[in-house]
Amino acid sequence: MGSLHAKAPADPQPKGVKTSTVTADKKKEEVYVNFDKLPVRVQRVVVDGLTRTKDDIIIKEIKPLLSAKTFDELVQLSYGAKVKMERLGLFKNVVIAIDVSKDKRENGYEVLFEVQEFRRVDGGIYTSISNNDGSLDFQVKMPNMVGRGEQFRLDYTVGTKKTHGYSAYFKKPLNNNPDMFIGSTAYQFHGEYPWSGYKQTDRGIAFDLTFPTLFGSHNLQWEGVWRDLKPLSRETSFSVREQAGHSLKSSLKHTFSIDKRDDPILPTTGFLWQTSQEYAGLGGNVEYAKQDGTFQWNTSLPLDTIFQLSLAGGIMRTLDPRASISISDKFFLGGPLTLRGFSMRGCGPHSHDNALGAESYWLAAAHIYSPLPFRPGKGRFGDLFKTHFFINAGNLGNMDFSNLSKSFQYLATTLRWSYGAGIVLCMGRNARLELNYVVPMRIQKGDKANSGLQFGIGIQFL
Repeated sequence: MGSLHAKAPADPQPKGVKTSTVTADKKKEEVYVNFDKLPVRVQRVVVDGLTRTKDDIIIKEIKPLLSAKTFDELVQLSYGAKVKMERLGLFKNVVIAIDVSKDKRENGYEVLFEVQEFRRVDGGIYTSISNNDGSLDFQVKMPNMVGRGEQFRLDYTVGTKKTHGYSAYFKKPLNNNPDMFIGSTAYQFHGEYPWSGYKQTDRGIAFDLTFPTLFGSHNLQWEGVWRDLKPLSRETSFSVREQAGHSLKSSLKHTFSIDKRDDPILPTTGFLWQTSQEYAGLGGNVEYAKQDGTFQWNTSLPLDTIFQLSLAGGIMRTLDPRASISISDKFFLGGPLTLRGFSMRGCGPHSHDNALGAESYWLAAAHIYSPLPFRPGKGRFGDLFKTHFFINAGNLGNMDFSNLSKSFQYLATTLRWSYGAGIVLCMGRNARLELNYVVPMRIQKGDKANSGLQFGIGIQFL
């Protein structure tokens, strides 16, 4: 029958592989096999290794293989089924084997899926990185719990900045679509915010629905949370102390996102567009409407250089004229992840060194990333490092909705901006690290500027 070779033919037009045969006079001949025209008739599809996964969800994924007309189509459908079953959380690993049918029928083939299911109960201890914080996560999970891709997970998390919490999360895919699912969570989280002089414990539940459309992904979430805000120390300002106490928030939030980037941490091409709208006031004593959005555009330049443009902004308004918006719901600005050149939450209204936040903000940044000078470690570890040049600007403030033009004029004329350069380390698809030398060029009264070296680690940088 001959042997198949992965080497492509010299002619770039046809698609397939070469196979070598030996004729009767012992001369070796090369025959080109065109897979996209090789007819097939799928006689049988076998899935080996099933224990608790339900038959109906498997049949729905492998049934399209029976309609394959060519070998190339069969390979693509088989691989698509493998990827989808893994994304649904059905199996830990799927191996595909395609062979001629045992009954020797013309063009007959059989497909074997050797699957490895998850253990019923799994878990571990993991480290994770959030925005300027690291944490240790103790996790117990039950993947594919009922046999149709459901997942149940228990987490206990301890952070490096006096944060800790635990949660229970359930997720179920809908209509065999890994991008469409419902989820629910119950949690308790405690965090300390020294920049604003308070600590807060949240206890809540949430239900959400995620579904794709032709234009992007949507997420609808209802959240009910009981919050307990307390002063962090005796030095906490009165403006923060007067907001201390219990509050009950019931909110509905919609998030829409289009992510065409080739990498979520340090992309080279593509764009991200994300907007969210939140309405709080479906019960409880917290009432406001909130809107914010982010845009990021990336393009590759000569010499392995990347140009990135980022924009962000948000606005919110209380729905109860007799009440003000809580400090834990407001926008903040400043720090290595937002407006470089300023301390964490270092921009905007302050009271006795405590950041109070504001009802609106805007941010803009331009970046150039390039390889290290002289390219040390090229093709290896050195490719994880980039030199970084940037300029960023932004502002935040409270809104006077009776005179919006004056409020927007204030946000435009009292902006802060800075520029700088540094080194970026990309830590896979998990996080990135920045060490920059920053020069603040315009600051406002009460701001906490951070001139010189500034270190940041996180997932989302503007």
